[in-house]
Amino acid sequence: MGGGSTYTPELVDGFARLRDVLPLDELVLVDPAADRLELVGGLARRILARQGHGGRVVTTAGLDAGVDGADAVLLQLRVGGQAARAGDETWPLSCGCVGQETTGAGGLAKALRTVPVVLEIAERVRRRNPGAWIIDFTNPVGIVTRALLGAGHRAVGLCNVAIGLQRKFAGLLGLRPEELYLDHVGLNHLTWERAVRLGGPGGKDLLPSLLAAHGAALAADLRLPRSLLDRLGVVPSYYLRYFYLHDEVVAEQRDRPSRAAEVAAMEQELLAMYADPALAEKPALLARRGGAYYSEAAVTLAAALLGDGTGEIQVVNAANGGVLPFLPDDAVVEVPARVGPGGAVPLPVAPLEPLYAGLVAGVSAYEDLALDAALRGGRDRVVKALLAHPLIGRYGTAEALADRLIAHNREHLAWA
Repeated sequence: MGGGSTYTPELVDGFARLRDVLPLDELVLVDPAADRLELVGGLARRILARQGHGGRVVTTAGLDAGVDGADAVLLQLRVGGQAARAGDETWPLSCGCVGQETTGAGGLAKALRTVPVVLEIAERVRRRNPGAWIIDFTNPVGIVTRALLGAGHRAVGLCNVAIGLQRKFAGLLGLRPEELYLDHVGLNHLTWERAVRLGGPGGKDLLPSLLAAHGAALAADLRLPRSLLDRLGVVPSYYLRYFYLHDEVVAEQRDRPSRAAEVAAMEQELLAMYADPALAEKPALLARRGGAYYSEAAVTLAAALLGDGTGEIQVVNAANGGVLPFLPDDAVVEVPARVGPGGAVPLPVAPLEPLYAGLVAGVSAYEDLALDAALRGGRDRVVKALLAHPLIGRYGTAEALADRLIAHNREHLAWA
């Protein structure tokens, strides 16, 4: 779903390269934007052909036709397109808050637009093809996955932060990525790497030596102070920058074009490339689009869900089920899980330190309120969700942000 995305060729390249991991008979790209869909579909066919893959690519605007017979349904939606994203990244700044599409007020706006659409898609998948797995890449992944699981759907959420860091660490250490096991814990876009273990969960922790030798490079990549990494002794997700350096980020965002503007310009350039019938591989420009390694994570997740039941360990978004005992069982956490045909079962994790547990608890409570607002609507619920968010938490600011959120998203909010 969202097959006309300029990012789709990255996924297709993953399907082509990892054909032994996940044999693919047919890939159906579903998107209402017919012009984009045909450009992306044409390139997808050429990528598979160039790599000698026998899979068939079908394009359609029909959701029901797209999901009939599917083993897995991948969701990569952006309700409102880049224009809505541009709003998420700009109107919160007028209240002195971070403008970002997955956290803070902008993240709430995206959740309100997205959850009803995703649930409608999921219901149609269940009616047409109840055995299919739903793999959600759509942000905010934690809230969307919680909505899907709460409605009883066969769903797993996926983010690329963990696989990206695994590959970053492997490159710095001169190891193969599969040799490293990450003690990755938290919520979607709110995670920390507390250990980097060699060979598996019980292996030697390489994180102290990694930070000692490469802390400056890691800090620069995350755009966080080296002193913060040294003080914490962990590697935070780059999304923690919005929390740890909130005011600095707001000042930066006010002085430069939004990421949405950059991506919109990039997408036009990519679509022009995709129209070239001689292009039969993902262009280098696509690496700047974002979502590195999503294709590999998606293929391995789908293969595990559709596999023989041996159970692969992968970092996913799944129901807490007591793994973090200070959160409700139905909260969605992002941790290593054993994934098989029965779904994703999070592995036990060491108790989360208070410095991180407090923030996780606060954001999880916000996500609960955000989901309630997405499902039932109403300005009061929007204000409560904003008031609960650790990046906001002030009544006057929450009131002002709620008015801006509704004004900028009215066409996507049935209750408004």
